[in-house]
Amino acid sequence: METIVSIKPFIAVLASAVAVALIVLSRNKPNLRESWSYIAAFIKFGVIISMAPDIFSGKIIEYTVLTVLPGIELKFRVDPLGLFFALTASFLWIIATTYSIGYMRSLSEHAQTRFFACFAISLSSAIGVAFSANLFTLYLFYEILSIMTYPLVAHHEDDAAWEGGKKYITYLMGTSKVFLLAAIVITYMLTGTLDFKQGGIFTADMPGVLVVIAYICFLAGFAKAGIMPLHNWLPSAMVAPTPVSALLHAVAVVKVGVFSVVRVMLDVFGLDVMSAFNLGMPTVYFVSITILGASIIALTKDDLKARLAYSTVSQLSYVILGVALLTPSGITGGILHIGNHAFSKITLFFCAGSIYVASHVKKISHMSGIGYKMPITMAAFTIGSLSMIGMPAVAGFTSKWYMGIGAMEAKEIFPLIVLLTSTVLNAAYFLPIVFKAYFESPVGNHHIEHVEEAPKFVLVPLIITAIITVGIGVYPDFFLSLAEKVLR
Repeated sequence: METIVSIKPFIAVLASAVAVALIVLSRNKPNLRESWSYIAAFIKFGVIISMAPDIFSGKIIEYTVLTVLPGIELKFRVDPLGLFFALTASFLWIIATTYSIGYMRSLSEHAQTRFFACFAISLSSAIGVAFSANLFTLYLFYEILSIMTYPLVAHHEDDAAWEGGKKYITYLMGTSKVFLLAAIVITYMLTGTLDFKQGGIFTADMPGVLVVIAYICFLAGFAKAGIMPLHNWLPSAMVAPTPVSALLHAVAVVKVGVFSVVRVMLDVFGLDVMSAFNLGMPTVYFVSITILGASIIALTKDDLKARLAYSTVSQLSYVILGVALLTPSGITGGILHIGNHAFSKITLFFCAGSIYVASHVKKISHMSGIGYKMPITMAAFTIGSLSMIGMPAVAGFTSKWYMGIGAMEAKEIFPLIVLLTSTVLNAAYFLPIVFKAYFESPVGNHHIEHVEEAPKFVLVPLIITAIITVGIGVYPDFFLSLAEKVLR
């Protein structure tokens, strides 16, 4: 596999970081301030997509920024897995910026300059994780992301925000300091390197106990993946404004968590070592608790964002389950779900924000007949819901289908049962919302008496993401070909 040395991945990381200074300097000119966000977003996406032809032709792009110690470098590496995540995150940042402007201005939110500055650094951190060439670089950007999203979670600065922010930062930085650092140290002790390598850097002749301990520490250390019991930070973070919730659940934070787990499984341990130490199926069993448990909890939530939050907790573990099957189709399905879930879930959170901007309604029980008042928003919500359930012709179907095939390739019935059961649970907590919106009368529901669609800056982004959710369900070839290249 040919390696190209190029500064492009470093530019992609820096693009939105440089914009932060311009955003802050333009704090008294909102239109100019938001323009810098757009410019940085388009530059970032343009640089990332310009690397796609090389990656599709089987090449790898690398760039070393500096050497900290022998064998420990700040280094970037672009491969199919990293490009898949980076393309998804950078494109959605453009859409999320538009939505954030409409949402923040419609509600006259305070500290908008801080919001957009932290938003920009968060995306730089996410791309830094996507293009990390080693565990040192990944850990650095993983921690920056935790720190820079804290002000976003605590944005409202009330008691609930401080409490949610405290839990958020305690979970994410506590686990990374206790477990993730330990895993990285063990990895360096056993292998003498922190570099990612296709096929992994561990070998089957290494001490089994230490390899298993390192693996468990990695799973616990990446708490952003939302695996139970280290998931509670995620629903608690719902005190943040809806654009932040969308960022957390679809674009950056949780996707960095599952992406990091997948990266470690494939390029630190490798499929052979995962099989040799029997790490695959125990992982499947473990994350299945999260898939089913979070779905059951979601059923009990009347708050719309809380239900979506527990849905995210459940859906994230699909990614890990698919890769842990250690079969080509399972891994492809798991990777596909990173992108498919991103577009579907950001649509759902955009819709939740649209409903709040238009009506200040938060509870599902107050949404009777809202489909008559906000037909476009609820049509998009329906599309996102069907994708989460896994209906054909929308994004979620493709990834679930591949994971199902992966379970059969592994000759394991249990993950197949989990996938089918969770699909029924997905339908059980999403379809009642759609039913209430369309098939219950708005007459007598004073919560939506004078409601109409949200402003265009809020509405247009959710229309775009809903259309793309259908588009990548009907035509998944681009994402699919990139996901399949991860194993080549």
